[in-house]
Amino acid sequence: WARKKKLIRIFKFLSRDTDLEWEFVDGSIVKAHQHGSGGGEPKNQAIGKSKGGNTTKIHMCADAFGLPIDFELTGGEVHDVKAAPEFIDRLPTGGYVIADKGYDSEELRQRIIEKKSIPVIPRKSNSTIGNGDMDWGLYKYRHLVENLFARLKHFRAIATR
Repeated sequence: WARKKKLIRIFKFLSRDTDLEWEFVDGSIVKAHQHGSGGGEPKNQAIGKSKGGNTTKIHMCADAFGLPIDFELTGGEVHDVKAAPEFIDRLPTGGYVIADKGYDSEELRQRIIEKKSIPVIPRKSNSTIGNGDMDWGLYKYRHLVENLFARLKHFRAIATR
């Protein structure tokens, strides 16, 4: 299953009929078991070292119903904005891309605009531009992707990696 990527194909098949007017992007850290890395396993397990131990970060995109569209796994130490460009390029065009301050980057905003989408990303407090053009009414629905992570972490295989 893993080598033939059957689960990925099933996920893509099930996520093709989604509401793409709003695309919520976020990342969440999952702690890896202390014996989850090392040994004779392949090195591309997306397990990173951080102060909290071995961790994996799940970068997820959810649709307007809070259902997953796409995901990517990285090491837990990888910042959201570093993993975002490739992830954003795989998302469908059009609509709004809603993300938190971890994705605050003018380069990322420009990449979203080039995909003919509208970025809804608040700027960090040290930004000189400010949030005057921010759509806070739409941003408050970002809880849909947070709820998706909460549901995912109920599964033991994900919660303990």
